[in-house]
Amino acid sequence: MLGLQVAARSGDVSRDLGWALEQALEAAPGSPVQPVGLPGPGARLQDLLEDVPLPVTVHAGFDYWVEGAADPDGEVAASMERANASVVPTERLTSVPGAYWCRMRERSHLRWVLPDDEEPVLDAMARLAAGAGLSLGEGTRYVGSFRAHGLLCPVWDLPLEQEAASLEEPVTALRARLDEELAAPRDLTPDERRARSGLLSRQLTLR
Repeated sequence: MLGLQVAARSGDVSRDLGWALEQALEAAPGSPVQPVGLPGPGARLQDLLEDVPLPVTVHAGFDYWVEGAADPDGEVAASMERANASVVPTERLTSVPGAYWCRMRERSHLRWVLPDDEEPVLDAMARLAAGAGLSLGEGTRYVGSFRAHGLLCPVWDLPLEQEAASLEEPVTALRARLDEELAAPRDLTPDERRARSGLLSRQLTLR
């Protein structure tokens, strides 16, 4: 995590973040980075980050926070019990990247972080939606999407009892349908334009 709490900033936030990251990497572990004025010209954040897949590990609870703690049975254990009671059961699908099953109180859901550019993938989804191609099977329903860090994340409602493993095949098939549409872009028909408007009306932006 990289965050800044500063009294002043330059006109280039990306440069400010890049400078802070450089200072943090040069500092001794555990030591603070003290602001010393505005940074001069230099690397911006995107110049320092490597564009590689992000490995994700999904934990069933928060116990990994306190591995090796000296108080495994006292207040630490009680805190972990309270924290774990609030966890939403979540599993990452293995057939496609970025897809996560989770179980809420009344429904299960699929949340899928798509790596594709938003406009082309919205067109592809609209073409599928116009032909009922966005379904993941009986009892499932596409409910909308949100944006996170510039990526589109569609969401489906699932039957409460549906498990993550049962989604692998239908999600793989949907990814194939999306890829087929993305590979052959074309103008949308009137029905597909209406479907696209419906997709946009059910979209939120997370900040």
